[in-house]
Amino acid sequence: MQPLILPQDRIFVAGHRGMAGSAICRALQRAGYSNLLTASRDDLDLKNGPAVQEWFHEQQPSVVVLAAAKVGGIHANNTYPADFLLDNLKIQANVIETAWRAGVKRLLFLGSSCIYPKFAEQPIREEALLTGSLEPTNESYAIAKITGIKLCQALRHQYGFDAISLMPTNLYGPGDNYHPENSHVLPALIRRFYEAAVVGDTSITCWGTGRPFREFLHVDDLGAACVFALERWSPGQEDLGYLNVGTGMDLTIRELAILVADATGFQGTIKWDTSKPDGTPKKQLDISKLSSLGWRSKIPLSIGLPETVRDFKLCWANQEFRR
Repeated sequence: MQPLILPQDRIFVAGHRGMAGSAICRALQRAGYSNLLTASRDDLDLKNGPAVQEWFHEQQPSVVVLAAAKVGGIHANNTYPADFLLDNLKIQANVIETAWRAGVKRLLFLGSSCIYPKFAEQPIREEALLTGSLEPTNESYAIAKITGIKLCQALRHQYGFDAISLMPTNLYGPGDNYHPENSHVLPALIRRFYEAAVVGDTSITCWGTGRPFREFLHVDDLGAACVFALERWSPGQEDLGYLNVGTGMDLTIRELAILVADATGFQGTIKWDTSKPDGTPKKQLDISKLSSLGWRSKIPLSIGLPETVRDFKLCWANQEFRR
């Protein structure tokens, strides 16, 4: 099969400094794509429509990967819902519309598994989108991501723009955000457990009951999935235009906490504050569609988690944390 993107393509990875974007850049480079275009926030504010249009006119990308987004965990989503909605809507509308108008031949938009209803049937199929109410703690972020997916669908349907989307499950790996309040569950646990181990704390209290199930995908697996989709996946007329990306396996937050404690060297007691929200009770993705195309994840949590802890230790030693 002839790849749908070529080595000579000028590939713009929006959000290249983020965890997902940097992994996508690594995967593209490993696959032989060296003509990558990137722009830092100082160079290009993706929330500024005219600036995005001017940048596209100057740089002439032929392929776009939209990995840029304002992201965060339960606390951040609960505290700053307007910021999550406004910032992500602006970024998505500016980049996707500009790419279409500029004649970009392929665009890949990264969504999130939080787009699906809180009580969707498990494992969650792509068709579950908009069949029920969302998890309230990250509703604004989810609505923004749903809008991005629907914009890609609409442009494909109405104008034939080759825009595709991938819905990754919870990501982890090098370059994650370890902020004590605004990070996702796995990096937040890594930081808390490691710092507790360093100072000799005898107990840690985690949010919720620990009973919810979560699925975790190493970010380098996501990078590989993005290259796979860009090269090989051309949705048919009846396809939705978006695919789930995950491992097909999940575990409880309690089980995760035990694994993190072991990986960070914490030997104290783990307590649970049941007054805090749990979030969605279970969020495992049905990955059968992507699997049927020939892609599977390769980095199990047993390998990826210790590697991620080592990455965190370097950040912690140098106090190099994303905010």
